Amino acid sequence: MPAPKVRTKWRPTLALIVYVVLLAVMALPILIVIWFRAVEASSNRMAPAEIGALVVAFILTLGVAYVLTRTITGPIDALIARTEEIARGGKGAIQPLESYGTREIAVLSQSFLDLAGKLVDRTEYVRSFAAHVSHELKSPLTAIRGAAELLRDDDAERPMTKAQRLHFLDNIVADAVRLDALLQRLRELAQAETPVAEGRSSITDIISSLRGRFPALNISGAGDTEISVALPQEAAGIIFANLAENALQHGATLLELRISVDARTAVILVCDDGSGISEANRQRIFQPFFSTRREQGGTGMGLGIVRAMLSPHGGTICLLQTTGAGTEFEITLPGPS
Repeated sequence: MPAPKVRTKWRPTLALIVYVVLLAVMALPILIVIWFRAVEASSNRMAPAEIGALVVAFILTLGVAYVLTRTITGPIDALIARTEEIARGGKGAIQPLESYGTREIAVLSQSFLDLAGKLVDRTEYVRSFAAHVSHELKSPLTAIRGAAELLRDDDAERPMTKAQRLHFLDNIVADAVRLDALLQRLRELAQAETPVAEGRSSITDIISSLRGRFPALNISGAGDTEISVALPQEAAGIIFANLAENALQHGATLLELRISVDARTAVILVCDDGSGISEANRQRIFQPFFSTRREQGGTGMGLGIVRAMLSPHGGTICLLQTTGAGTEFEITLPGPS
């Protein structure tokens, strides 16, 4: 969608308005003095004191106009110039102004800098994400194309063995499955990035749904499992399904949801008995496309989708430190209503 354009027409500058208004206010006592001199026939000349007072009033008016221009017009012009610099230079141009003038302009400038920072970060994220997606899609597509070309070029003089043919076909099927998984994750991420309606989900229903989708996992709940959390059912299904699939890919057989609630928050610990996450990888698990289980179907997008889906509903997720095997994630959500 193209950005809306401001209709082009002549508009006075703020500085011009300030000077005109103040000069008009100053002109009022001058007109009053002239009027009284006109009606008083006894004196047709202005006294030196009157002239001096008008000169002082004129100088004070210009001084007030200068102060207003410096404290209002100057910072606004500087903010306009900074927007143009950010548009040309990106993140490096996001710098505070030298002077803000008034509190309101300082607040406006800070809000603008925050917004600009988020937009630039978002642009960089989209650029990086597009590069990762193209790479992730290119690898299986290249493998499928190569296997298909080998199968197509099979001739009668040097025919492939049945084992070779099955090997290439299995590769095609495996890469097609990986493409399907990537596309599913992309759909979930797109859903996480779009505004969703408010809703609530029962912990009991979440556990029941997970048991149906992941029969290989022994899924249980502990604590206040009768509560509902501030997540729409579809979002809750995607969030906990990604965590369950992540546990399954790391060799887990048990998955437990431990729920605790206070007046303001609901905390859900998602614990499994899998191989866990190494210390070297703990800081990278939320990075897009980072995965240590690609051979088992990992796309490296699941935890990023979980975080993106929790954020609009006031939720957070973090990886807790564990002493033994297994993984423990802590999900924090607004408390039950």
